[in-house]
Amino acid sequence: MAEVLFKKVDYTLKKLVEDISMGEIGLPDIQRPFVWPMTKVRDLFDSMYRGFPIGYLLFWENGCSDTHRTIGTAPKQKVARLLIVDGQQRLTSLYAVMKAVPVVTKDFKSQRIKIAFHPLSEKFEVSNAAIEKDVEWIPDISILWQPDTKPHAFKRTFLEKLGKRRPLTAEEEDIIHERIDRLIKLEEYPLTALEISSSVDEDKVSEIFVRINSKGTPLNQANFILTLMSVFWDEGRKELEEFCRCSKAPSPDGSPSPFNHYLRPNPDQLLRVSVALGFRRARLEHVYSLLRGKDLETRQFSDEQRVKQFALLQEAQAYVLDLQNWHEFFKVLKRAGYPSDQLISSQMAVLYTYALWLIGKRDFKVDLYRLREVMARWFFMATLTGRYTSSPEARFEQDMALLRSANTADDFVRILDEQISAVLTKDYWEVTLPNELETAAARNTAQFAYYAALCLLEARVLYSKMKVSELLDPTTKAKKTALERHHLFPRKYLQRIGVREKRLINQVANYALVEWSDNIKISDRAPRDYVPELEKRFASDELQQMYDWHGLPSNWYELDYEDFLKERRRRIALIIKSGFERLVVGA
Repeated sequence: MAEVLFKKVDYTLKKLVEDISMGEIGLPDIQRPFVWPMTKVRDLFDSMYRGFPIGYLLFWENGCSDTHRTIGTAPKQKVARLLIVDGQQRLTSLYAVMKAVPVVTKDFKSQRIKIAFHPLSEKFEVSNAAIEKDVEWIPDISILWQPDTKPHAFKRTFLEKLGKRRPLTAEEEDIIHERIDRLIKLEEYPLTALEISSSVDEDKVSEIFVRINSKGTPLNQANFILTLMSVFWDEGRKELEEFCRCSKAPSPDGSPSPFNHYLRPNPDQLLRVSVALGFRRARLEHVYSLLRGKDLETRQFSDEQRVKQFALLQEAQAYVLDLQNWHEFFKVLKRAGYPSDQLISSQMAVLYTYALWLIGKRDFKVDLYRLREVMARWFFMATLTGRYTSSPEARFEQDMALLRSANTADDFVRILDEQISAVLTKDYWEVTLPNELETAAARNTAQFAYYAALCLLEARVLYSKMKVSELLDPTTKAKKTALERHHLFPRKYLQRIGVREKRLINQVANYALVEWSDNIKISDRAPRDYVPELEKRFASDELQQMYDWHGLPSNWYELDYEDFLKERRRRIALIIKSGFERLVVGA
């Protein structure tokens, strides 16, 4: 038989709750978003009350010595010996109810989990206003396990209140006594944990999790690192999660905040940026081992090594979460022609560009103006080509390797520009890109790059005096979006003339940005019917400039549809190139 990687340990619910309180078991802070619906907590207590099993818990020994210390000032009686791999929501539910402590909901509101119990019917419910007024219910069972609650006095008071509503039989009183006692004794409910040895690596732990978890939800390295942070540097994890929470919406009092129009990050995304800056790595598996204090050669754990690696992560995270850095970086995206997230199909492109920007600023001391220019070129290239769409970690690991020979600011800029030139070749602009535009994908990177190019070229919207950049401004809000993607050859018109393939109808080359009011007027009319009306708005030189911006030949509406698509794909590719060249020459 193969070596057993775990041991089975039996707990009572009371013992688990005590170990969490003492810090023996590392349950992440109760103030983090709780994702279970309250009805699942109700069902959990109902299952335990009826004697049903509620599943195994999976813990992992952290592998550190008894003398290890946490980072920061938050008081803990001890650092957790066990990390929770599977069962966090169950333990959070049980702990929050037994200890009567609030949790934070998905929308970041603090809320108590109040589970009600009806002794006579043995029914559990999520408490509500009606239940709280009904004396037949215990509206919040948490009271039963509080230190100052005396069971006999509680039952006497409950029966007195109920007796004022209606007479109780002796049998009913006995039933209520027995069932409340049974509920209180849930603290003796038996639970089984599988404790995995600290010698087992994280990949094998993840495999164990998937094999015993019916949903098979895989754990990733970010999950492991965030768990480690909750044990050894809880303040750092709180800072990370608070930053992400505040990025979701503007601060109510107008004070500085991480809110922006590009990225509402989650903690594991920003963790990747910190890891890239602090350790110059994209792959997280080795970083996780280092943060555990593990020597990758001897495979032994060392508190000294763990403290040293966490110090690197601390320094990097402080730089990543610095509001000045955060908002200064977004000027890079604006400079690249991308006014908001509506033109960005890859968040990884934003995150990895931010990591490179931070490395250039901190480690190579690149002048901010120069750094913004080179990173704008990099972002334009990365998002246009989908550089971080497939296997993003491997791709960014290669990008980090490019910088190993760099020593100066000049080296940093030169290496990135050389890589940009190696990707955006003459063949790319003239062959690859036009072919990539032959798609009906709704979120096509080339189409977004085309709109970005229009912003860089200060182009006007088709058949409008307004600039594309003005109408893509994310701060402009209305019931109707200012700009709409319009089929130049409307869908119903094409269907009437026999073109029915979605690949042809919804091709990028058949779309243009128009004002929504014009889109309504155009409806499903033939181009030769609606275009002459719109052309009357402009002088001939204005019209020619507009057609150049939008890749439209004169009298485009008279062309055969498939000939039109082919010609416009070629022209759009050239416009994207022209927009990118604005970044190259610094115009």
